[in-house]
Amino acid sequence: MNNQLIDQFIDFYWLTTGASQNTLSAYRSDLKIFSNWLKDIPFENVNRLLVNEYFSYRKDSKLSASSQSRILTCLHSFFQYLIEHQVITNDPTDQMNYPKLDKKLPIFLNIQEVEKLMNAPNINSTIGQRDRAMIELLYSCGLRVSELINLSFHNINLKDEFIRVHGKGNKERMLPLGEISIDYLAAYEKNVRPLLLKNGQCDSYFLSNRGSAMSRQNFFYIIKGYAAQAGIDKTISPHSLRHAFATHLVQKGADLRSVQLMLGHSDISSTQLYTHIQNAHLKTQHQKHHPRG
Repeated sequence: MNNQLIDQFIDFYWLTTGASQNTLSAYRSDLKIFSNWLKDIPFENVNRLLVNEYFSYRKDSKLSASSQSRILTCLHSFFQYLIEHQVITNDPTDQMNYPKLDKKLPIFLNIQEVEKLMNAPNINSTIGQRDRAMIELLYSCGLRVSELINLSFHNINLKDEFIRVHGKGNKERMLPLGEISIDYLAAYEKNVRPLLLKNGQCDSYFLSNRGSAMSRQNFFYIIKGYAAQAGIDKTISPHSLRHAFATHLVQKGADLRSVQLMLGHSDISSTQLYTHIQNAHLKTQHQKHHPRG
């Protein structure tokens, strides 16, 4: 019965929130692990004491605070669903305290490092032209890697200088294209994409060597390779360019609301992270260069 309720909840959550497959998979896994821990106890008999025991058990297995927070959010949503469908009458997670999360600033690239990364691909090669276009677009628009690799050909309008992006929860946003990225995208469309397509059919904008859609894992390794080639001594990923995009906008004076819209953040508190990065950068510069720093 527990497994059936989990499947029904995941379907409901997807239909009502439009959550990504990654989120749905994580929630399904969280609930399966919780159900297995309960053994023969049905969800209808779960109380606050049991939930607290479960989190004590997970803490002992060195579960991070962020993972604990996600699990609590998942359980709360699940028990609210059970209340709405009259399976239970009380939510055992109601008013439970979330674990305190460490505020770690993300690793981001400065402008010089972005330039080094941009110049790493060999633009005299087919693959190098594709990779340069992808990196330019990622930094130009601050895309999530999933948004980049899921772009369809009809999402990009070089003539009117914008792209249409479907972000988290399938929320659509329109983003302006910079002139440099337009040049590289135009060259990719004309010289590279037809060769990668190999007379096949694929609506994905960026293609792999096999003529199919570029995968998240493949592009992750591409970025890591170019970072090493450029001599960038930081642990970076495609998401580092999204952080760089937002940080550099804030450093140049862009208002937070505009940055929020471009990033597709539903809550401006997520965007405020980049003011913390800016403040940390200024503090470092003061300590480094001021005679009394």
